Order: sequence, then structure tokens, then C-alpha cells
Amino acid sequence: MVIDQKLQKAEEAIKKTTQNINPRYRLGYHIMGEGNWINDPNGLVQYKGEYHVFYQHHPYDENWGPMHWGHVKSKDLVNWEYAPIALAPGDEYDRDGCFSGSAVNNNGELTLIYTGHNYINQEEDTFYQTQNIAVSTDGVVFEKVGQNPVIAHPPEDSAHHFRDPKVWKHNNQWYMVVGNSTKDQTGRVILYKSQDLRKWEYVGVLAQSDGTLGYMWECPDFFELGEKHILLISPQGIESKGDDYNNLFQTGYFVGEYDYEKNEYEKGEFLELDHGHDFYAAQTLVDEKGRRIVIGWMDMWESEMPTKQDGWCGALTIPRELTLGKNNAVSMNPIDEIVELREAKSVELENKSISDYHLAKENSSLLEIKAEFDLTDCKAESVGLTIKGVEEEEVVITYHIRDEKLSLDCSKMGKKEDGVRTTELVNDGKLTLRIFLDRSSIELFANDGMKTMTSRIYPNEERLGLMCFANKGEVNVKEFTYWKLKDIWK
Repeated sequence: MVIDQKLQKAEEAIKKTTQNINPRYRLGYHIMGEGNWINDPNGLVQYKGEYHVFYQHHPYDENWGPMHWGHVKSKDLVNWEYAPIALAPGDEYDRDGCFSGSAVNNNGELTLIYTGHNYINQEEDTFYQTQNIAVSTDGVVFEKVGQNPVIAHPPEDSAHHFRDPKVWKHNNQWYMVVGNSTKDQTGRVILYKSQDLRKWEYVGVLAQSDGTLGYMWECPDFFELGEKHILLISPQGIESKGDDYNNLFQTGYFVGEYDYEKNEYEKGEFLELDHGHDFYAAQTLVDEKGRRIVIGWMDMWESEMPTKQDGWCGALTIPRELTLGKNNAVSMNPIDEIVELREAKSVELENKSISDYHLAKENSSLLEIKAEFDLTDCKAESVGLTIKGVEEEEVVITYHIRDEKLSLDCSKMGKKEDGVRTTELVNDGKLTLRIFLDRSSIELFANDGMKTMTSRIYPNEERLGLMCFANKGEVNVKEFTYWKLKDIWK
């Protein structure tokens, strides 16, 4: 195979960048680029005994630019290693970017399906987008196929937004959903089918906005979960509404019933998947254990990104398992394997009442924290956890018992503007919090994943410790435990 000069050049650029990276906010157990910019997770797949995650990547700059596909792989979803950059733009059908897409194992051939981005006028942001394929037999070196683009144009009633193909197999037929926008700027997801991944037939619209759900539905994913069909989308252009839709863009889902023969999707309301500041463009895979695993981009467009000063930007969430719970709500919980990160364990409280606070003096940056509060006869107004710096800095997680609302306040740790996120959380007499803390991120799973909140944080102070608290009354803390976690990149 001829060495791709574009890929070689990108690899050299990344190696050069890594020599000058400031490590202060580099994450300990999350997927991030070796340097420079990354965004959406792409091509989540299990292939030949390894999990592969690709991601949107600009290897030449810490800002977004012509998209490549970065690549990591793992045997256990916990310990990741970098693989060479998989895709570089510059061919006639992907001149200005290899945008987001997915991956499938096609009888031993690992196939990437991605969007080619092509500017007509970059200053005016006019462009056209195509769907393309690249293949590999070793899961490392990929070759774009001669039939590209496999879908050259969107349907006639489309605007130029036509991207993020997600492909799966059902009854020996390949299907593809693509994010799309109509000429009158209505977000939607459209559906194609194919026998061979090369020739695609347009089936029609799978789902469309009713006028309240934005102008473009990015990064669609369509799958079965608990005998229901879930449509996962990342809409752009939804107006904020109370505690909902407070990020620039959101990721959320519909739950419904789907008929393949008629292409009819009867769905419920759109629900946000994560309620923190930094969760977008999520994608899923089904692994060999039958689990539906999701990973999201752990950042948000147009937000503060202090790591740009350090020579890198962007990260992905820890892998999470999706399940369908009560009232057809999707729950997210860390995959079971994540416990392999645990090192030293500290039990701070067990079945102990507190009426003010309990401080665990622990200054590690990489922690898993578990706290369970008994709310059955609790007189306190609110309970929660604080991650405290030695002086002013803190992240505060508060559960307001009467209102049944959970809030995450990062305003004193890198999010001065718009630092608080809040969501409803029903309790059945208890509150459980499971928190994953890394050098510049926090991921919160409440009441067994009924609600999650993911945010980037940017501490400048040393850490003082972890504080478990109750406001205006007493609470019984059933458990307050934490583990130091290992740094997989060291």
C-alpha cells in the first residue's frame, strides 16, 4: 500500500505538538488527543477483540480546523492506546474535512463511513457534504474506496447540512441514518439502505422537528434498547426552557416503536441525555456482551477552553452503559470495567448522621467518590458534596430535597459565567451520588444513572478535600467512600 503523505504529515505535526504540552489539565483516564484539537467521538466499534474509538481531530492546531480521524483502541474500555491517524482530508469528495461518522465490521473488513466536507465559499460558510467509505483489514491502516462518494447528494428538499452517517445491520440489510436539515431550516434524520455498503437507496425521513427542536439534527444514532427504539440526536438551535436546553447545543433522545417495513417511527418527547455543561455528539456501539455503550464529547461549542493555551483541546467521556428504566427513561452508568481504575480506598462515613459537614482531607486529582444519603426522615433542606480547593475554589453538588432538584455548580472552578446546571431528580427515600473526578472534568451519576451531569472544570488551587454536607437539618449518611484512580496515560 502506498504511504499516504497526508496522514504522514499529520502524524509528524502531532508528534511535534506533544513536546510542548502543558500537563496541568491533562486527563488521567479519559480519551483525549495526543495534542491539538479533538471533538466528536466517531466509529465506535469492537473489532478483532479490541474496542476502537475514533474522534474528530485537527492535528495542526489547538482550534477546530480541517477534520481528520484520530484513533485510540483498547482491550477493556479502560486502558487506551493511540493508533495512527486513520483519515485525512484532501481528496475530491472530502477536500476540506473528514467529518463525523461510524464504523462497522463487514465480514472481517473494518469499514468507516464518514462525511466529506467541501467548501464552496469558506468565508460565507457555504459548502456541500457527501458520504464516503474507507476500509481496513488490520483495524489500523485505512484505504478510501474507489466508489466514493457512496452518497453524493442529499434529497432534493434538503439544505446543505447532510452529515454524520450512523450505519447498522438489520435482517442482512445495511441501514444508515444521516443528520439533515430541510430548506426551511427544520432539523431531521433521514434513512438509507444498502446491500453492500457501496450503493445506497434513499428510504425517507425517519423523524423530523415539530418546529421546536432546532434547525439541524447532528450525530444521529438509532438502536433498540429494552424492546424500544431509541433515536439519539444532537440538535442545534433549541431555545433554552427553564432548567432544560441551557447549553449552546444539546444531546438527547426519543423513545418509540419502529416499523422497518413502513419506515414509521412513533415516538415520545425529546429528553436530554446529560444535564451538565459539557456533553455533545454522543455515539453508541453494541459490544459482544450485548451492552449498549455510549461515549460523548466532553466539551461544548463556544465555551471557555483554557487548555488551548496548553497545546491541546477536547476530550471524551468515560464509556457508559445505557439501559431503559422506569417510564421509558434512559439511564447511563459507568461501564463495570471502570472499577479497574481503583487504587487506594478510603471509607469516610458509614451510617452516620451529620448536621453540618464532614471533610475528607484528600488532595488527589483522580478520584471516584460514592455517597449515599438516607432521605426517609431527613429534616435538612438540602444535602450534597463539595470538592474544595485550599482557598476560594470549589465545585458544589446540591440536592434540594423538597424541590427534588439536583444542581452542579462549577462557577468557582473555571466556569465563572453560566456555571450552574440543574435538573429534576425524583427520590424514593435515598440519594446516591457516584462521581468521577479527573484533572479537568467531573462526571456525576445520580440515583443509579437516572440523571447524569458532565462538566469540564479548571482548578488553579491545590485541593483541600471532599466535603459531605447537610443544610438546615440532619441527614444520615449511609456511605461516603472514595478511591484514588490510576493514570492510564503515565
